[in-house]
Amino acid sequence: MLPTIEWRPDAVVMIDQRKLPGQEIYVHCKTAAEVARAIKTMVIRGAPAIGVAAAMGIALGMNRSKATGTKSFSTEFLKLCDLMDATRPTAVNLFWATRRMKSVFSAAFKAGKSVAELQALLEREAQAIHDEDVESCRAMGQFGAAVMPDHARILTHCNAGALATAGYGTALGVIRAAAEQGKVTQVFADETRPFLQGARLTAWELCRDNIPTTVITESMAGPLMRQGGLDVVVVGADRIAANGDFANKVGTYTVAVMAREHKVPFYVAAPLSTIDLDTPDGAAIPIEERPSREVTHVGSKMMVPKDATVWNPAFDITPHDLVAGIISEKGIARAPSSASLRALFARP
Repeated sequence: MLPTIEWRPDAVVMIDQRKLPGQEIYVHCKTAAEVARAIKTMVIRGAPAIGVAAAMGIALGMNRSKATGTKSFSTEFLKLCDLMDATRPTAVNLFWATRRMKSVFSAAFKAGKSVAELQALLEREAQAIHDEDVESCRAMGQFGAAVMPDHARILTHCNAGALATAGYGTALGVIRAAAEQGKVTQVFADETRPFLQGARLTAWELCRDNIPTTVITESMAGPLMRQGGLDVVVVGADRIAANGDFANKVGTYTVAVMAREHKVPFYVAAPLSTIDLDTPDGAAIPIEERPSREVTHVGSKMMVPKDATVWNPAFDITPHDLVAGIISEKGIARAPSSASLRALFARP
């Protein structure tokens, strides 16, 4: 399995996704601040993956703490949680992970645990978040494969694979599971401008797994659907609101509208940690804006007139009525709504 992120006693190790596919380089983050910087600068990206990274960054930072008393240790812990929360605003898995670390810390702190015991608990919880993410991806892969047609021609947008998670992937987990069952004829990965996650990362992952892959630009998806060249669309998500609206990489909304126009089923694959029942609808999801240089430059070469302004939102909102189902590790929420999404949390 592709090693997206790994815990080591002295570092959090992650593959530098900015360098792929040309170079496979691993970054060793030896402090919590370095982990936070890696999240912010997209060394690591993808909602579940940055949640895992934040938890590991907190555990790493607290393992390096010089605090001798639990009170000062607690103050330092909360500052690290704030540091991680400030890295990226849209993906709710980040905040879910820091809340989970806070919950474990609070219970142990109130129980009178020592600094050493608190450190051990935080490290264990971070590793648990990692391992559970891999398990949930494999489970949603099986649920998703069941709704993929035979000889499927599948479109995916951005990268929701092993690189975006602790391993296996959400949307690509569905595709991998379907491919293992012999159901996949072709996967179309659109480029996903301007960061090119589809062309650089999704295509790289799929080709490593020997899954037939064709890279297209976003503008080619509509003509491909019109020609009858697609059977299904499956994408990931960075935050799913209580009513089923969801945020994903910008351009997802366009794909969803085209899919409805051409009667192509459109699915979302995401773990329960991506579902934010406290956010009522898509209008309440904060949308991160990325640096203009991602649009203006290709490598070191400027491609846009210097006097032009740039709008570069990292995500867009797709309404729930464009979604055929939300695939999770607990099953599929059909006609996504508050009731069907809440029901997922009640399943064993």
